[in-house]
Amino acid sequence: MSRRADNLNRRSSAPVLRVLGAAETVTGSRFLLDTPTARVLFDCGLFQGLKALRLRNWQDFAVDPSSIDAVVLSHAHLDHSGYVPALVRNGFRGAIHATPTTSELCGIVLPDSGHVQEEDAAYANRKGYSKHTPALPLYTEDDAHRALKQLVQLPFGVASEVAKNVQVTFHPAGHILGSAITEVILDGAVGRKIVFSGDLGRPHHPILRPPAKCPTSDIVLVESTYGDREHEDVASIERFRDAILRTAQRGGMVVIPSFAVDRTEVVLFHLRRLMLEGLAPKLPVFVDSPMALATLQVYRNATKYGSSEINPALQNDDDPFDPGTLIEARRVEESMAINEQDGPGIIISASGMATGGRVLHHLMRRLTEPRNTVMLVGFQAEGTRGRALLDGARNLKLLGRYVAVRAEIVDVPAFSVHADRSEIIDWLRGAPRPPEVALVIHGEPKASRSLRDTIDQELGWNAAVPRYLEQVRLD
Repeated sequence: MSRRADNLNRRSSAPVLRVLGAAETVTGSRFLLDTPTARVLFDCGLFQGLKALRLRNWQDFAVDPSSIDAVVLSHAHLDHSGYVPALVRNGFRGAIHATPTTSELCGIVLPDSGHVQEEDAAYANRKGYSKHTPALPLYTEDDAHRALKQLVQLPFGVASEVAKNVQVTFHPAGHILGSAITEVILDGAVGRKIVFSGDLGRPHHPILRPPAKCPTSDIVLVESTYGDREHEDVASIERFRDAILRTAQRGGMVVIPSFAVDRTEVVLFHLRRLMLEGLAPKLPVFVDSPMALATLQVYRNATKYGSSEINPALQNDDDPFDPGTLIEARRVEESMAINEQDGPGIIISASGMATGGRVLHHLMRRLTEPRNTVMLVGFQAEGTRGRALLDGARNLKLLGRYVAVRAEIVDVPAFSVHADRSEIIDWLRGAPRPPEVALVIHGEPKASRSLRDTIDQELGWNAAVPRYLEQVRLD
């Protein structure tokens, strides 16, 4: 073993937190708790967006994966769970702790991620546009299935020792089904408490209950995806409705790049309400994503059988997601057939930032026609195709080709299920006492700095924005 590797893998003499991702970026959530008795990784996400960030996925992990005792996942979105198969393939053999629904969703999301990566690599090799010969996936579908065998379910509200002297309790975060605020207690002589907000949901999510209150902590790590802005709910719904009306009048298609987990359900929920109330025309709604459709069934079951995470108004509702015109495309042939449709209609397809998947083919087909609309319904990270469209790009590189952007681009940010600045501050304000420090993570630099300043000014707390690979003492 090299001296550098030996230093990286040596147990810490005092507890420290290593910031391995989601620092001045919204992706790659990875936080390594290193203590004299244990090494626990909180979140194990993919970096997305800018090439410099994506390349981190291919670098050697900061420590030998075999030296990590446990992984704890806040939820199933890929920027929080998507690196798990690579970590396992590279030697991690411990338990992966997650809530029951996060475990169920990971069983859908991770194999799909591996499958999409294999498909994208194969397509690039066939068309010859990759810089790498051959193009390779970061991990495969088989890698994901092997990793899933290490999942251990931990229900909300149940304290569990995940590694020696490290106790974890999950509380509902209200972001997506299964999402958790993670309360961590370091036992023994240290006796410290850390809270990870995870991705924090909104107090008025249309499907889920609000987040649990902020627990007592010595150190709180809080997300800042929308830390510099407020959501405009009413205006966003009107913008959503009006764009559909305009596009239908033009005879065009609305293409909605959508995250498969929760965002698709939120979009379908609003479409159903608008169509049932006669506020939007009854158009065919195509959901073209096997992962989104598998996730949709999880949400349908949660509402039908009264999950404790579901908004009470929707509990025992068989299906609040079908506007009566839903068409589910699972097979490739069904996806290809959608591109033969002229419109009007609505296509919902993953991925949410147009970084890969079937939505690329729909954008390729629809972007060049002014009668069509692309609706952006969530956060678009820097360096993604979604962000390029949001910033007014006149062409977009898709599947190795530059495609002209002539379609209407509409931004509907309030469909995001991340808390905005005021909602984050209100959540922090509910803590029983101020922490020693609030570490502001999971946001682009401007958003993180803005939230840090707001925490300082409105709450009077000590707040900081940690840097990538920074270490923070916990003793």
